[in-house]
Amino acid sequence: MTAGREVWREALGVVLATSAYGISFGALAVAAGLDVWQACVLSLLMFTGGSQFAFVGVFAAGGVAALPSAIASAVLLGVRNIAYGMRMSPIIGGGTLRRAAAAHFTIDESTAVAIAQGDPRLRRLGFWITGVGIFVGWNATTLIGALVGDVLGDPKVWGLDAAAAAAFLALLWPRLKRRQAIVVGAAAAVVAASLTPVLMPGLPVLVAAGVAVLVGWFNWFSGRSAAESEVRA
Repeated sequence: MTAGREVWREALGVVLATSAYGISFGALAVAAGLDVWQACVLSLLMFTGGSQFAFVGVFAAGGVAALPSAIASAVLLGVRNIAYGMRMSPIIGGGTLRRAAAAHFTIDESTAVAIAQGDPRLRRLGFWITGVGIFVGWNATTLIGALVGDVLGDPKVWGLDAAAAAAFLALLWPRLKRRQAIVVGAAAAVVAASLTPVLMPGLPVLVAAGVAVLVGWFNWFSGRSAAESEVRA
C-alpha cells in the first residue's frame, strides 16, 4: 500500500510539472497562426510535447506553405515513441484495446515513471497514472494557453513570434551534455542556418535532421565518451 502511494505521489508530481508546459504550447500555437480549436485538436491527437513545439515552430516560420515540412519535423521527433512502445509492451500486457489505448499515452514521462518502479504492477500503475494524468492536464492547459494567446492579439507586439524557437531550444538544451550531442547540435544549426535563405521554411530543419541521423548512425565523435565510460565502469 505504501509503495502504491509512493507511485501515485511520484506520478502526480510529474503530471503537474509537465502539464504546466501546455500553457506555453497553447499560447505559442495561437501566436504561430493556429486557431484555438486547432491548437486543442493538435494536443488531443498528437500529444507529444517535442513534436508539437517542432510543428508550431516550422508553421510559424512558413505558414500553410510549410505545413508538409512542419508535419515531417513533428513525425521525425515522434519516432522515439516507437522505441518507448517496444520497451513498454511487456509491461502493459496483452489485449488489443489496452495496447491501443496505451500507445497514445506512451510518452517520455509515462515511460520514465513506469521503468523507475521495481514491481510489474507498480510499473503499470505508474504508466497509466502519468500518461492519463498528463493527457488530461496538457489538454486543459493547452486550452488555457490558447485562450490567453488569442486575447493578446498580434504576437509580434509581445515578441511571441520568436517564442516557439526559444521554447524548443529550452527542451533541447538539457540534452547537450556529451561531446557527440554538442557536435550534432552545432552542425545541425550551421546547416539549417545556411540553408534557411535558399529553401522553403521547414526544409532546412529536415536537412539538419538528416545530418544528425548520419552522425548518430556512424557514431561519430563519441569515441572518447565511450572510452571514458568504460574506464569509469
